[in-house]
Order: sequence, then C-alpha cells, then structure tokens
Amino acid sequence: MERLDAIGDPGLRDALLFARASERPVTADELAAAQGVHRNVARSRLERLAEAGLLLASFERRTGRTGPGAGRPAKTYSVAAELTAIEFPQRRYETLLRLLVGALPARGRERRLREVGEEYGRTLAAAAGIRPVTDVSRALERVCEAVRRLGYQATVEQAVAEEAVIATPTCPLRPLVRELPEAAEIDRGMWAGLVEVALRDAHAADVQCETQDCLDDHAACRVRLRLRAG
Repeated sequence: MERLDAIGDPGLRDALLFARASERPVTADELAAAQGVHRNVARSRLERLAEAGLLLASFERRTGRTGPGAGRPAKTYSVAAELTAIEFPQRRYETLLRLLVGALPARGRERRLREVGEEYGRTLAAAAGIRPVTDVSRALERVCEAVRRLGYQATVEQAVAEEAVIATPTCPLRPLVRELPEAAEIDRGMWAGLVEVALRDAHAADVQCETQDCLDDHAACRVRLRLRAG
C-alpha cells in the first residue's frame, strides 16, 4: 500500500492519527477501544499502515512480567520516521523554501531564520491550545502533547533540571530540513517558540536548541533543549 492511499482512507487516517497522538507504541486492542471498532478491524488498519511504511510493527510485553506465565508479547505499532511530506499534487514547498532562504542576505540569515521558526512555534502552540505552567518538566510534556494533538508524534525522552531531550520521528519541519539542512535553524526556533508558550515567563531567545538525527533515515529526530538564565 502507498502512503497516499493510506491517508486517503478515513479509517486508516484516523488510526494513524491515534498512533501519532500516543506517546508510546499502540496495540490493536487500544485502537479498537479508542475508536469503537472490532479488534480485527483495528489490527487490519494497523497492519495496512505498517505495509505503507507509516508504522513499524514489533512485539513487547505490556504486563511487566517475564518468564513462565508472563503470557505472549503484544504486537505493537510505533510511528515510523517521516522523511518526506505526503502531498497531492506535489507542491514542492521544499523548493520554495530553498529559494526564500537563498534570497535572504547572508549576514544575519541564521538569526532571521530562527525568528521565523520562533513565530511558527507560537502559531502551532496557539493552534494546539497550549496553556502555560511554571514547572519545566510539565511544560515540556505539554509541548509534546500539543504536537501530538496536531498529528506529529513526540515524547520527552529525558528531562533533568532545565535540560531535556524530545524524540520526534515526525517533526513538523523534518521534510524541509532534509531537503535544506540550513532550514534547521527554523526548526530550532520552532521548538523554542513552543517552549515559550508552554513555560510561563519563558522567552524563546533564552531557549538553546540543538537538533540531531534529522537526516538519519532510521532514527527519530532528537531535540535537545536547555533554558538559559534570562
């Protein structure tokens, strides 16, 4: 099955959005319960999404038990890395972005791209309805929850004091960054803008951001965030 065919089917599209809205891999039973369909229907949808390359199937124990009596591992489906945008017809936005970035003066270009990304992050935060909190860890969880509500899977992988790592196989700007690595500064600004909205009294300019593995075909992007003292 082709990716475009998969997202064109309402049932498959809803199943994909359910998987992307979850912070961990999902099972057929979980999808069936959430969407009120028979387990066989849920399993068929997840399998077809895996066939299209949008999900990755594996097995894991959900009970926490091992050894005799632990039961069979559950088949789970995790979100696959999204390397290119799914478009019909092909709109070639990556080409447009390359031309726009190239038209910017070299001097101050990175700063301007970062500012554009920050504003884009604020726009996403508004669309997702993020409400600010004062705790850093909770704020980052809210960022990931918001991104997942918008259809982009993301989880807090690590959080220590005012530093954190967010893993996201379907970062909103990943296809653009892969086409134009210089656009990574927009991506970093986007995450900083999201944090600014989620964390009360934070400012995007005070959020240091590094992005890794965006160009890796088999890995989730990792966004490393660190808050600087204002």
